[in-house]
Formats: sequence, C-alpha cells, structure tokens
Amino acid sequence: MFHLLLAIIYLAFISLGLPDALLGSAWPTMYAEFQVPVSYMGIISMIIAAGTIVSSLLSDRLTRKFGTGRVTAVSVAMTAAALFGFSLCHSFQALCLWAVPYGLGAGGVDASLNNYVAVHYASRHMSWLHCMWGIGASLGPYIMSFSLTNHRGWNMGYRYISLMQIALTAILLFSLPLWEKNSERGRGEGGGEEIGRESGMQKENTAKSRPLTLKQIIGIPGAKQIMITFFCYCALEQTAGLWASSYLTLHKGLSADAAAGLAGLFFIGITAGRAANGFLTFKLNDEQLIRLGQSLILLGVAALLLPFGESAAFLGLILVGLGCAPIYPCIIHSTPQHFGADRSQAMIGVQMASAYVGTCLMPPVFGLLANHISVSLFPVYLGVILALMILMHETMLRRLPGEKKL
Repeated sequence: MFHLLLAIIYLAFISLGLPDALLGSAWPTMYAEFQVPVSYMGIISMIIAAGTIVSSLLSDRLTRKFGTGRVTAVSVAMTAAALFGFSLCHSFQALCLWAVPYGLGAGGVDASLNNYVAVHYASRHMSWLHCMWGIGASLGPYIMSFSLTNHRGWNMGYRYISLMQIALTAILLFSLPLWEKNSERGRGEGGGEEIGRESGMQKENTAKSRPLTLKQIIGIPGAKQIMITFFCYCALEQTAGLWASSYLTLHKGLSADAAAGLAGLFFIGITAGRAANGFLTFKLNDEQLIRLGQSLILLGVAALLLPFGESAAFLGLILVGLGCAPIYPCIIHSTPQHFGADRSQAMIGVQMASAYVGTCLMPPVFGLLANHISVSLFPVYLGVILALMILMHETMLRRLPGEKKL
C-alpha cells in the first residue's frame, strides 16, 4: 500500500508539470488568433500566479479539514476543468476567467503534496518527485507541438493535457483510502530520517488542531527568513530560465537558435541534478545539499561573467541548473524538521506563496534593468539574488530553536 501510494504521488508530480510550459509554447499561435498584443501572456500568467498564492495560503486550513488526499483530488479536478475550459476558449476574456481555477487548483496540489511527502517520505523521494515534475514540464511542450504540427490547433493540445488530468483525478479519488492508511503508519520509509517523531495518532490530533493565522506563521522563529530564501530561489530560477537566451544573444553575440539550445541546458541541469540529488541524500543531509547547490550556482554565475563566449556560457548554465536542483526540494523536505510536522503545512503554504511572488516579480524587474541599463547585468543580478538567499538561509538556521538545528 505504501509503495502504491508513492507511485500515485510520482504520477501526480509528472501530471503537475505537464501544463506548466503549455502557455509559453502555444502563445505565438494563441495571441494572433485572439488579436491581442504578445505581452498579454503576462496577464494570463499573473492571474494564474495570483490563484496559486491564494490556494497556497489556504492549504493549511483546507488540509487540516479535508486531508491531503481529498485536497489533492479536488485541486487536480479543478486544474483539469480549467485546462478543458482553455481548450474551448475563443476569446482572451474567457482565458482570463479559466485562469482563475487553473491557478487555484495548481497551488492546492503543489502545497499539499509537497508537505505530505516532506512529512511521510525520505529526502530522496522529494528530489526524485521534483525530477518527475521536470519530466512533465518537458513533455507538455512536445504534446502541444504534436497538436500544432498535426493541424489540430492549440485547443487540442490543452484538451490532451486536460484528459490526462481527468484520468489522474479518477485515480486519486479511488486512492483516497490509501492516504488515510499511510497517515496512520506515521513517517513510514523515512526511517532514520524521521523529523517529527510523532506517532500516527499524534499526527491525527495535530491535523484536527486549529490552523495558524498568517500573523502567527510569520511570528515563528526563522519563518520570515525562510520565506525570503524561497522568494530568492524561485526568483533566481525563473529569471535564469526566462532571460538566459536573451543574455546569450544580446550580450554574448550568439545566434538565436544557438542561444535557445544553450538556454535549454539550464533546465536539463535542473532535471538531471534532481535525479542525482536523490542518490546524494544517502550521504548528505538537506542543509548540506542546499549549500552545495548554492556553491554550484555561484560557480555558474562566475563562469557566465568570463569572457570566453559559448564555452563559458555552456559551463555557466549547466552549473546554475545543477545548483538549483537540490535547493527547492531540500528546503521543502527540511521544513517539518525545522518548524515541526504540526506546522509544516502552514509553513510550506507561505513558502509557496513567497515563491510565486518571487517568480512573478523579479524577472520583470530584470527586464527593466536590461531595457534601461544593459542585459549584461544578467549574471550580476543572479549573483545578488543568490547572496540574499544564502544570507537569509544561514540566518534562518541560526534563529531556529536549539533542538531543531542540524
């Protein structure tokens, strides 16, 4: 039963990644059809992000009341319905309306599943699960490309993904008894990596306790620092993913197709790094892996600053991607250990909300810098965000109660 539920969670993480790159891959066709400016994609992405922030902040309250299995199933169903709605849209206004349940569903799945895995499974599973997300995010554009090249339109690309999400919803509904049985087992496979050291009955009691308010969460020692850490990480990842190609073209002088290929190395580094990170967890703990990732990003930023053209860019983007790989899953997995299993869902909810704010806010800020100063500031910008991330993470560790420090 334990392994069957784990397989379902792996499947859910692949499914979670499938829609993430659809909008970007379909937009060149969509905006022309809707006769809107190309920049209007930002409106859709902002609506989706706003929904994810709201549902992340509500995740603690909803999970305590309904349980992770039900919240996940309903959230996936909401995302599936929104994607199906996208496939029926013939106006930009309709896209905006369907983006609301899309964001609410995506945020609910993300926060609830991440907390469940952090509490019940070992660190290696968190890394491999986020590797599965990367596989899903890579498959999404290929599915959209298949639809477009076979003259079925972007609508059918969204419909294919929605049908997959509907199938996953059915699997999750049938699996609801497994979630309850696994919760009663307590930590399960975590073994020596137990974090809460709570029995299944104690977890049941904490699940029924009152949810924390946002003010109470922010007042927890180290909470503000880990929120800024997560903000910085996602700001760095999103900025690197969105602006790497432009930096290589406008500053390094590479052709557009060569720059696009090199920029893809960043995502390859993240996905491959998370696969490798699962094995590194047998030797290193979460904090050691986070510091290793930060060190690799620093080396990657330094390589991007070197005046050696394509070879330095190749090395730099691979290193930044590999460095990003362990940070997200390890921060999430270490949350119950740092803040307690009874408060981890609330903490992961605000961490996710901070992440989405960083994702939305910081890439456009760099766009303004690139437009008004120079795109050559790209590695410097990444370095400043990295420095703040390191400072906040180390400050968080120092502010934790003594028994929770590593």
